[in-house]
Amino acid sequence: NLVHLFLVNVYNHIASIQSAKKRGLAVLLDPDKLADPKRRKQIISMAAQYGVNLFLVGGSLMTEDHLNACFKDIKALSSIPSVLFPGSPVQLRKGPDAVLFLSLISGRNAELLIGQHVIAAPLIKQYGLETISTGYMLVDCGKSTTASYISGTQPLPYDKPEIAATTALAAEMLGQKMFYLDGGSGAAKPVSPEMISAVRRSVSAPLIVGGGIKTPEQADAAYAAGANLIVIGTAFEENPDLIFDINAVRESTS
Repeated sequence: NLVHLFLVNVYNHIASIQSAKKRGLAVLLDPDKLADPKRRKQIISMAAQYGVNLFLVGGSLMTEDHLNACFKDIKALSSIPSVLFPGSPVQLRKGPDAVLFLSLISGRNAELLIGQHVIAAPLIKQYGLETISTGYMLVDCGKSTTASYISGTQPLPYDKPEIAATTALAAEMLGQKMFYLDGGSGAAKPVSPEMISAVRRSVSAPLIVGGGIKTPEQADAAYAAGANLIVIGTAFEENPDLIFDINAVRESTS
C-alpha cells in the first residue's frame, strides 16, 4: 500500500510529527489481551479509522504468542506502521516495520542497558528490522507495574522531574534517538506534565509518553507539556470509544 511504499522509515515518520509540531497518537496492542481474533480486528480497525500514527505491539510478559497474528492483522486492515515494543529478545520476529531498541535508562539493571541487546542484535539484523534506539524511562505512577517487576528496577520517582530530565540528557549524549516516558500498563495516573516538560526542555529528540492516559484532558495535558506522541493501551482496550474523544483533542490544535 502507499504508506508502506513511500515511508522511508518509521523513525523519520515519528520525527516528522515532531518537526511539523503535530500531536501524534499511538495505540499499544497487548497480544495477550487480544487473543480473540474478532476483538483484535475490531480494535485495529477502529484505531485505523481515526488515523493513529503508529501501532505498538508487545508487553513485558506474554503467556501466549499472538504477536504474529497482531502484525498480520495490522497489515491487512491498515496502512499504519507497526512497531514491536519488546519485553525481551524472545519476542523478536519478522512481522513489524520496526523495533524499539530499548535501553531501560531509568534503572540500573545492566542486562536491560546492554546485556539483552547483545542477544537481540544478530536476530534484528537477520530479520532486517529497522531499529529505533530508545531511552525508556519507567515512572512511578502510583501502581506497581509488570514492567518494573520483570525488569527488577525501581521506576523514577513521580515528583522528581529533574532526575528524568538529566537522565534523558545523558542518554541523548550517548546517542539515543528517541525517549519514552512510561507509567506502565494500567498505571493509576499518567506521567506528570511537570516531568514531561522537564524532559522536553532537556532533549531535542522525539518524546513519547504513555501509561495511565485515560481521558482527553490527560491527553491534552501531555501534549501541552511537550509530548510529541502519546500512547494509549489499556484504556482503549477497555473503552474503544475513548479514541474518539482523544482524537478530537489531538486534532484541535494540530
